[in-house]
Amino acid sequence: MENYAISSEGQKIYYKESGNGNPTLLFIHGWLGNTEWWQVQQKYLNNQYHIVLMDLSGHGKSDSSRLEWTSERYADDIKAVADAVNSQEIILVGHSMSGAYVLEASLKIPQVKALILIDTLKNLDEYYTEEQTEEVLSLYKADFKYTVENLLPQYLFSEQTPSDVKERLQREFLQNEPEMAINLLRPLYKTDFNTIAKHVQIPVIAINSDASPTDLEANRKYLKNYDYVTIEGVGHYPMLEKPDDFNTILDHVLKRLI
Repeated sequence: MENYAISSEGQKIYYKESGNGNPTLLFIHGWLGNTEWWQVQQKYLNNQYHIVLMDLSGHGKSDSSRLEWTSERYADDIKAVADAVNSQEIILVGHSMSGAYVLEASLKIPQVKALILIDTLKNLDEYYTEEQTEEVLSLYKADFKYTVENLLPQYLFSEQTPSDVKERLQREFLQNEPEMAINLLRPLYKTDFNTIAKHVQIPVIAINSDASPTDLEANRKYLKNYDYVTIEGVGHYPMLEKPDDFNTILDHVLKRLI
């Protein structure tokens, strides 16, 4: 079933729900993503849980007329959908940049009982200075297409990432206007997520690619109840690259949390 929730500032936020059961699993994509990134998980988990997939504002079928792009607004998008589905028990699943936003959203949504992070926030001691942020964003400004096709793959894909997944993601990225794409990403670099993390009391389990290390000690300084599981042989998009392996791991993580 397809629906729209309305954010506090009037943005239409697209979501679709399926399945029955408890709890509700609310999946949130990463930068320039959409609900389609979770299709395999939706089919796999439909018989066990109530599944909700959503598009953040500026992404997919949601409104993109927001004047100010901030982490608080993204968290508000998630809250709007959580409120609309009217569930008493929710687990937020956030991939990539949305890992940061599910932390913030969880503080605004009492029904959220746990968080699952997908290849994100692997070391909360790492942060970008303003200069580093502008350096990263200037690459997209200078030549968005070149950066997506030639620079990003070094960070996003592994040697084992299937070529059809690479092609699909690059095609989807390039459908975005460069200026909008930069605006959508900027809040990730401008927010103090460590301070937010310190307020998160609920369990947080990450499913992280082995392409880069996770610093358990650093993360536990901020998140009181943090653990992670590694998925091997993937880049930054495990749910697309090795969906069957990912689903098995996700299933185990859910059983730990419920």
